Amino acid sequence: MGDNMKKIYLDNAATSFPKALGMSATIANFIDNIGTSVNRGAYTCAYQAEDMVFDTRKLIGELFNFSNPENVVFTKNITESLNVLINGLLKEGDHVLVSSMEHNAVMRPLNALKESNISFSKIPCNRQGELIINEIEPLIKPNTKAIIMLHASNVSGTIMPLKQVGQLCKKHNLFFIVDAAQSAGILDIDMLDLNADAIAFTGHKGLLGPQGIGGFIISDNLNDNIKPLIYGGTGSLSDLEVQPSYMPDKFEAGTLNVPAIYGLNHSIKYLLKEGINTISDKELFLTDLFINDVLNINNINLVGRPSIDNRTAVVSLYTDFYDMGEIGYLLDRDFNIMIRIGLHCAPSAHKTLNTYPSGTMRFSFSHFNTIDDVKYTINSINKILKRSNIRG
Repeated sequence: MGDNMKKIYLDNAATSFPKALGMSATIANFIDNIGTSVNRGAYTCAYQAEDMVFDTRKLIGELFNFSNPENVVFTKNITESLNVLINGLLKEGDHVLVSSMEHNAVMRPLNALKESNISFSKIPCNRQGELIINEIEPLIKPNTKAIIMLHASNVSGTIMPLKQVGQLCKKHNLFFIVDAAQSAGILDIDMLDLNADAIAFTGHKGLLGPQGIGGFIISDNLNDNIKPLIYGGTGSLSDLEVQPSYMPDKFEAGTLNVPAIYGLNHSIKYLLKEGINTISDKELFLTDLFINDVLNINNINLVGRPSIDNRTAVVSLYTDFYDMGEIGYLLDRDFNIMIRIGLHCAPSAHKTLNTYPSGTMRFSFSHFNTIDDVKYTINSINKILKRSNIRG
């Protein structure tokens, strides 16, 4: 029945869809007509690709108010970026602080480092996912080296007070590493204003780019205190068997995903043209409509903040009255509505929000969605809930 209906995609917190208009054509043009790697050839197509990659570094700097394009590093995704930063910085005996809302892209690398006598403490958050800022300073130890924190939750959409955290990092001489997976391309991010030493990003979410490309921007100070995770060919200093120490070659061993960088270049230009605030306002308008209607549904609970204040367009719902997996399945099968069910790779966040181990039903909106999409989704949920066989 669902095959003949319009598909409504509400899983943009995982991967945005659709992408920036015209992005696929830009990638196809590169593959069909340019096709070269960068830093590997002295010919026109290679120079053309190199110019585009450098232009993309500058565009990313423009997004984050960062003026040094050489310190914009490309990786395959934000998980790799965070692994580079975490593993490259921390040494035996170091301690770091994270929030209790972190994604496994932070928590799994840190837990893996316990064997190296590297420890972490979680800054508590309340049941709406909001950071309890007064709990930070009591957790700082003599061996605390950094605070690593997400900008916005992929479960509840709650936005963290990064400026205040950055000020505390500056006060206590700590490095500040920001996970912008849920905020890049969605919120205004000023690296200088946040006092951040590194911001990790991914291309396939709010930046509306393709999968397979991410990266990080890094201050000179943090760069001087960090080593690469991956070593290998860069097309530079090829007479030496040691990794170049200059940027960005220091962190970019191997062939870059140039087709995806072309796509990211196009999508960032789209964002800058449309306006990040304009896009965000549309997404929050739809989120507000959705939340207001959800609050009127019996036995369905809103997770996180009860309004669009201090949140992104990510909404999680919880119920122990119905089978959430069945609801998600029926939304897809019968109504062509795509959402995500489960723990969303963030068990610590669910423990904070009191939705562990069941997880949540997550709806995450794009500016490509419409008011009709929201109304149709609410109506579809209500129709499903009338079925007696989905009781939990």
